[in-house]
Amino acid sequence: MNSSKLLDTQALAESKMQSLNKSFHITGIGNGLVSGLTYGIYSTLVVVASGYNPLASAAGILAAPFVCSGLNDFFAGIWLLFYNAKQGRLKELMRTLRTRPGMMLVIGFLLGGPIANGAYLVGLSLAGAYAIPISATCSLWGALFSWIFLKQRPTKRVVFGMLMCVVGAVIINLVKPEGAPNFTLGVICALLAAIFWGAEGVFSSFGGAMIDTDVAVNLRELISGLVSLFIVLPFIGGGMHLLSGTFAAMTPIYWLIASGLSAGISFVCWYKANSTVGTAVGMSLNITYAFWGVLFSVIFLSQALTPTIVVGSVVIVLGAILVTMNPLDFLRKGE
Repeated sequence: MNSSKLLDTQALAESKMQSLNKSFHITGIGNGLVSGLTYGIYSTLVVVASGYNPLASAAGILAAPFVCSGLNDFFAGIWLLFYNAKQGRLKELMRTLRTRPGMMLVIGFLLGGPIANGAYLVGLSLAGAYAIPISATCSLWGALFSWIFLKQRPTKRVVFGMLMCVVGAVIINLVKPEGAPNFTLGVICALLAAIFWGAEGVFSSFGGAMIDTDVAVNLRELISGLVSLFIVLPFIGGGMHLLSGTFAAMTPIYWLIASGLSAGISFVCWYKANSTVGTAVGMSLNITYAFWGVLFSVIFLSQALTPTIVVGSVVIVLGAILVTMNPLDFLRKGE
């Protein structure tokens, strides 16, 4: 009798655990998809903001993208401050910076924030939606740097995914869009963004294991925004004048506040997805921003939809998924 009750109790416990794991997995998948969607929205909103004066008429190719990058990240950091204040985590911000893992994260923040994000927005301004799937090769570079510095030898699947990313990038560059004289430079900038985002992932793997992800994301956005606005921008000709002019115009500020909210949501959801379904699956779902970014650019920004950008984007996204995970993992249960 007691043995029968014990078996029933164990069966009930296993059933509840399976239900909890399924719910946990579904939540992680949902967060990953939202992170990709909101990053695509962020990419679109920044381009909309840059279409208003004085950003649209700014001289040079660096000032406007770095003003947009700095303000977007700063506003994202402010949004996340409100979020962490509600969660009671504000004290953790300064405490984290005083730790060694926190300092490792700061290095990653600088690579992935001012450098990579600035290069990404320069790429968007010069190459339009073509820059978005190129930047999605960040998983390729993350895997490559992990191989070099963390001695994580890639499998045949990862190598094949890397080659697919390269092939997709080549396909996108086969046909240059009309009226884009700096298209190649824009693609190169998007590629630089992908490289530095990949490097950020290596430093994050060193420092992020013992730090609350919401706190880490908040610090990333604040540090990135402040460094871009007050350390990088003064060295760009006309940068500070453009910053003050952007605040005076206000209309682009409204769009950048909205893009900052989208970016903040994207990073929080991405980190939550990583913690629930694993970094590989989380990154694969986040990379769908390449699809959303191109789609929104075609719908809302009148970006021409060419066969090369469609085929190249699909190849890059599939290659990035192969780099970060085995697609069969989506079909496996009970892991």
